[in-house]
Amino acid sequence: MDRLKNSGFYKLQFFITPEEFRGVLKLLEPAAAQFYQTNYARTEHDQDQVVEAYRSYYQYYIAADQRDGVHPSFVYSISVLPDQEKAGYFTRNEQVYFPYYGQWAEDKLPSILLSLPKGVQVDLEDERGKYYIYEDIRDRRPLTYMYFSEISGSIRTMTKPLRFSALEAGAMDEQKPSVRISPGAAQDLSNSWIFSKYGLRLQGKLGGTVNAQSVVKKDSNP
Repeated sequence: MDRLKNSGFYKLQFFITPEEFRGVLKLLEPAAAQFYQTNYARTEHDQDQVVEAYRSYYQYYIAADQRDGVHPSFVYSISVLPDQEKAGYFTRNEQVYFPYYGQWAEDKLPSILLSLPKGVQVDLEDERGKYYIYEDIRDRRPLTYMYFSEISGSIRTMTKPLRFSALEAGAMDEQKPSVRISPGAAQDLSNSWIFSKYGLRLQGKLGGTVNAQSVVKKDSNP
């Protein structure tokens, strides 16, 4: 059981504008952050390249018209404090499913998942032989955790929980995914092809800050 004591991840799922995202990345500059694509070569990108990759992902979803044959992706490992703690974070696009007339919609809403392991594997050995446990990353990598808390706090400050209504057979059911969205991103997304295509409408505090799309009627033909 000790092995699992500090297992799992700290996570934050969000959708913000590219310029807001740039501001978040700047908070990692004192940590000497390095950004790597998760390909075989672990291609390194600078901060501007990462922002442009995010912008490309973002613009696909906020566009007025859907681009056929495009499958946007945003995946990076982020290394921080290379001369001190040698730890890091992982960020990737995470699809947000929603119902559409009794089934899952063909398309998904966008979000980015930022994560940090809660534990650090520590290898040990005793009279029973070699084994390992997970120790709390807050104790083993305090600066890594501090920066994660700082960027997570910054994102939380600029965002609100994403709440939206999706068409169901008899009513508009409110969806409550574990995603936070900024007012600027909410404004852009509310005018996008995906909101128009599926008749989605923002709810709660976000719904009062943007012009929600009109509900579309489902074609009687399959």
